[in-house]
Amino acid sequence: MADLLWWQYTLIAVIFVWSGFVRSGLGFGGAVLALPFLLLVENDPLLFLPIISIHLLIFSSWIALQGAKTNKKQHNLEQDLQKGNSGNIAWGYLKKALGIMIVPKLIGVFGLLTLPGDIVTGVIFLIVAVFAISYIVNKPFYTNNKILDTLFLMLGGYVSGTSLIGAPLIVSVFATKVPRHQLRDTLFVLWFILVTIKMASFILAGVDLQLIHQLWLLPCALLGHVFGQKLHNRIQKAETPVFFQFIGWALLIVCGFGLYSTFML
Repeated sequence: MADLLWWQYTLIAVIFVWSGFVRSGLGFGGAVLALPFLLLVENDPLLFLPIISIHLLIFSSWIALQGAKTNKKQHNLEQDLQKGNSGNIAWGYLKKALGIMIVPKLIGVFGLLTLPGDIVTGVIFLIVAVFAISYIVNKPFYTNNKILDTLFLMLGGYVSGTSLIGAPLIVSVFATKVPRHQLRDTLFVLWFILVTIKMASFILAGVDLQLIHQLWLLPCALLGHVFGQKLHNRIQKAETPVFFQFIGWALLIVCGFGLYSTFML
């Protein structure tokens, strides 16, 4: 990243503020809604994925711990046990989903380290474009079918292994299986586990973790995180389909330009 221009560094900083905002506000999407923009600045997934991974590890553990503390204050443990919803994390379904996703996840990690950069970038843009359209028409992918659940989790695990943008597929399943008050923190624990696997592969493969750039990009993500928490508090009270439609249009335009610049220029 040392040979980038000043305006590229500025754009990267702004995008990481955006990433922190989305991650904290929605509980997912910090990577999927930031990586396409980052790839337009510099078309190199392995340049940004280690940075995003470390941010995910830090903020996912932070939010999950905050959720556990809040849960203890707001809920009586015995009442939660009677309801079968103990704590802020749905451990039972989390373990089941991980059992389905782990092998595709490892396959995806291997694919990232061997496939050409343009192919990985193209797959990222195509997948994000499909979900952008679902946001625009206000019909995000949700499934309540056992076979589709398994398929989506496997595909989400694979995409997570290749690029860390498997969240839309995974969330489409978790949203129908996990109680709403447990969903956000359960997802953050899942992201922590999946990203830990990703980081191990980076280290074993000798990928540059961009640790120096963490020093100035982590505060950017933190700034976005603070504002995203305010968004999350509002979303807890009311749905915001217009917000998702705005994101969808922005992503669709970026993905269209990204695919053109990757394969046509």
